Amino acid sequence: MSAVILEDEVVHYEVLGRGRPLIFVHSWLGSWRYWIPTMQALSAEYRTYAIALWGFGDTGKRPERYTLDAQAELLHQFMEQLGILKAAFVGHGLGGVVVTSFARKYPELADRMMAVSLPLTGAAINPRLITPSLASLIESLLGKGPTVDPIGVEAAKTDVNAVETTVKALMDKDLKTQFAELKPPCLLVYGEKDNVVTPPPEDGWQNGITGNVHRISLDESRHFPMLDEAAKFNRLLSDFLSLKSGEDLTNLGLKEEWKRRVR
Repeated sequence: MSAVILEDEVVHYEVLGRGRPLIFVHSWLGSWRYWIPTMQALSAEYRTYAIALWGFGDTGKRPERYTLDAQAELLHQFMEQLGILKAAFVGHGLGGVVVTSFARKYPELADRMMAVSLPLTGAAINPRLITPSLASLIESLLGKGPTVDPIGVEAAKTDVNAVETTVKALMDKDLKTQFAELKPPCLLVYGEKDNVVTPPPEDGWQNGITGNVHRISLDESRHFPMLDEAAKFNRLLSDFLSLKSGEDLTNLGLKEEWKRRVR
């Protein structure tokens, strides 16, 4: 694990691989650790980073930095500190919200973005996220086992105020309107069995959304499709990153030939 000092506080991250930069941003549950298998799968072609936001993991914990704007600015400062001129992003849950905000403010720094389990409305977020015991919540929502362990290890370090602040900030928002100002292409990925963020309906989800935005679902995944259906997720992410600039995202899909191969 690596660290940088931003605003006189420690920010923890992990880095693997060589190539074009690819930055992963975590959800409300856990931190950078659960991205490691995905980073390993992509590290032959990309220099992958997974960052812990303010209040999560071992990153600094000051409540005034838990706002969505401050979390997005953290990404900006992180890139400046490491000399990253432009990157692709994968944001999950809260990370998807933060990356969307970042890409709107700094479109020249975001090549493209995949938003996984992104709550398009505040009503899509499970209100149980506002709880004093994330460990018990993780067990009730995700169960136990080696897949869940990396999530629980990092969640134990989370300041629950960081979760509460960001969830409450989203409760009355409709993120669909933000896509009208989003220049980088965006792929929305949902686990259809997600019990943390309710996926938008198949019909009508694009109402109010403009730009190069596409939606794909993984039928057997819950809130962590990168863990629940890792092979499919990694293949989809690789295909997304390989698209040429300006290429239509609707060319992406869960291709039958490799869907069968990873069952």
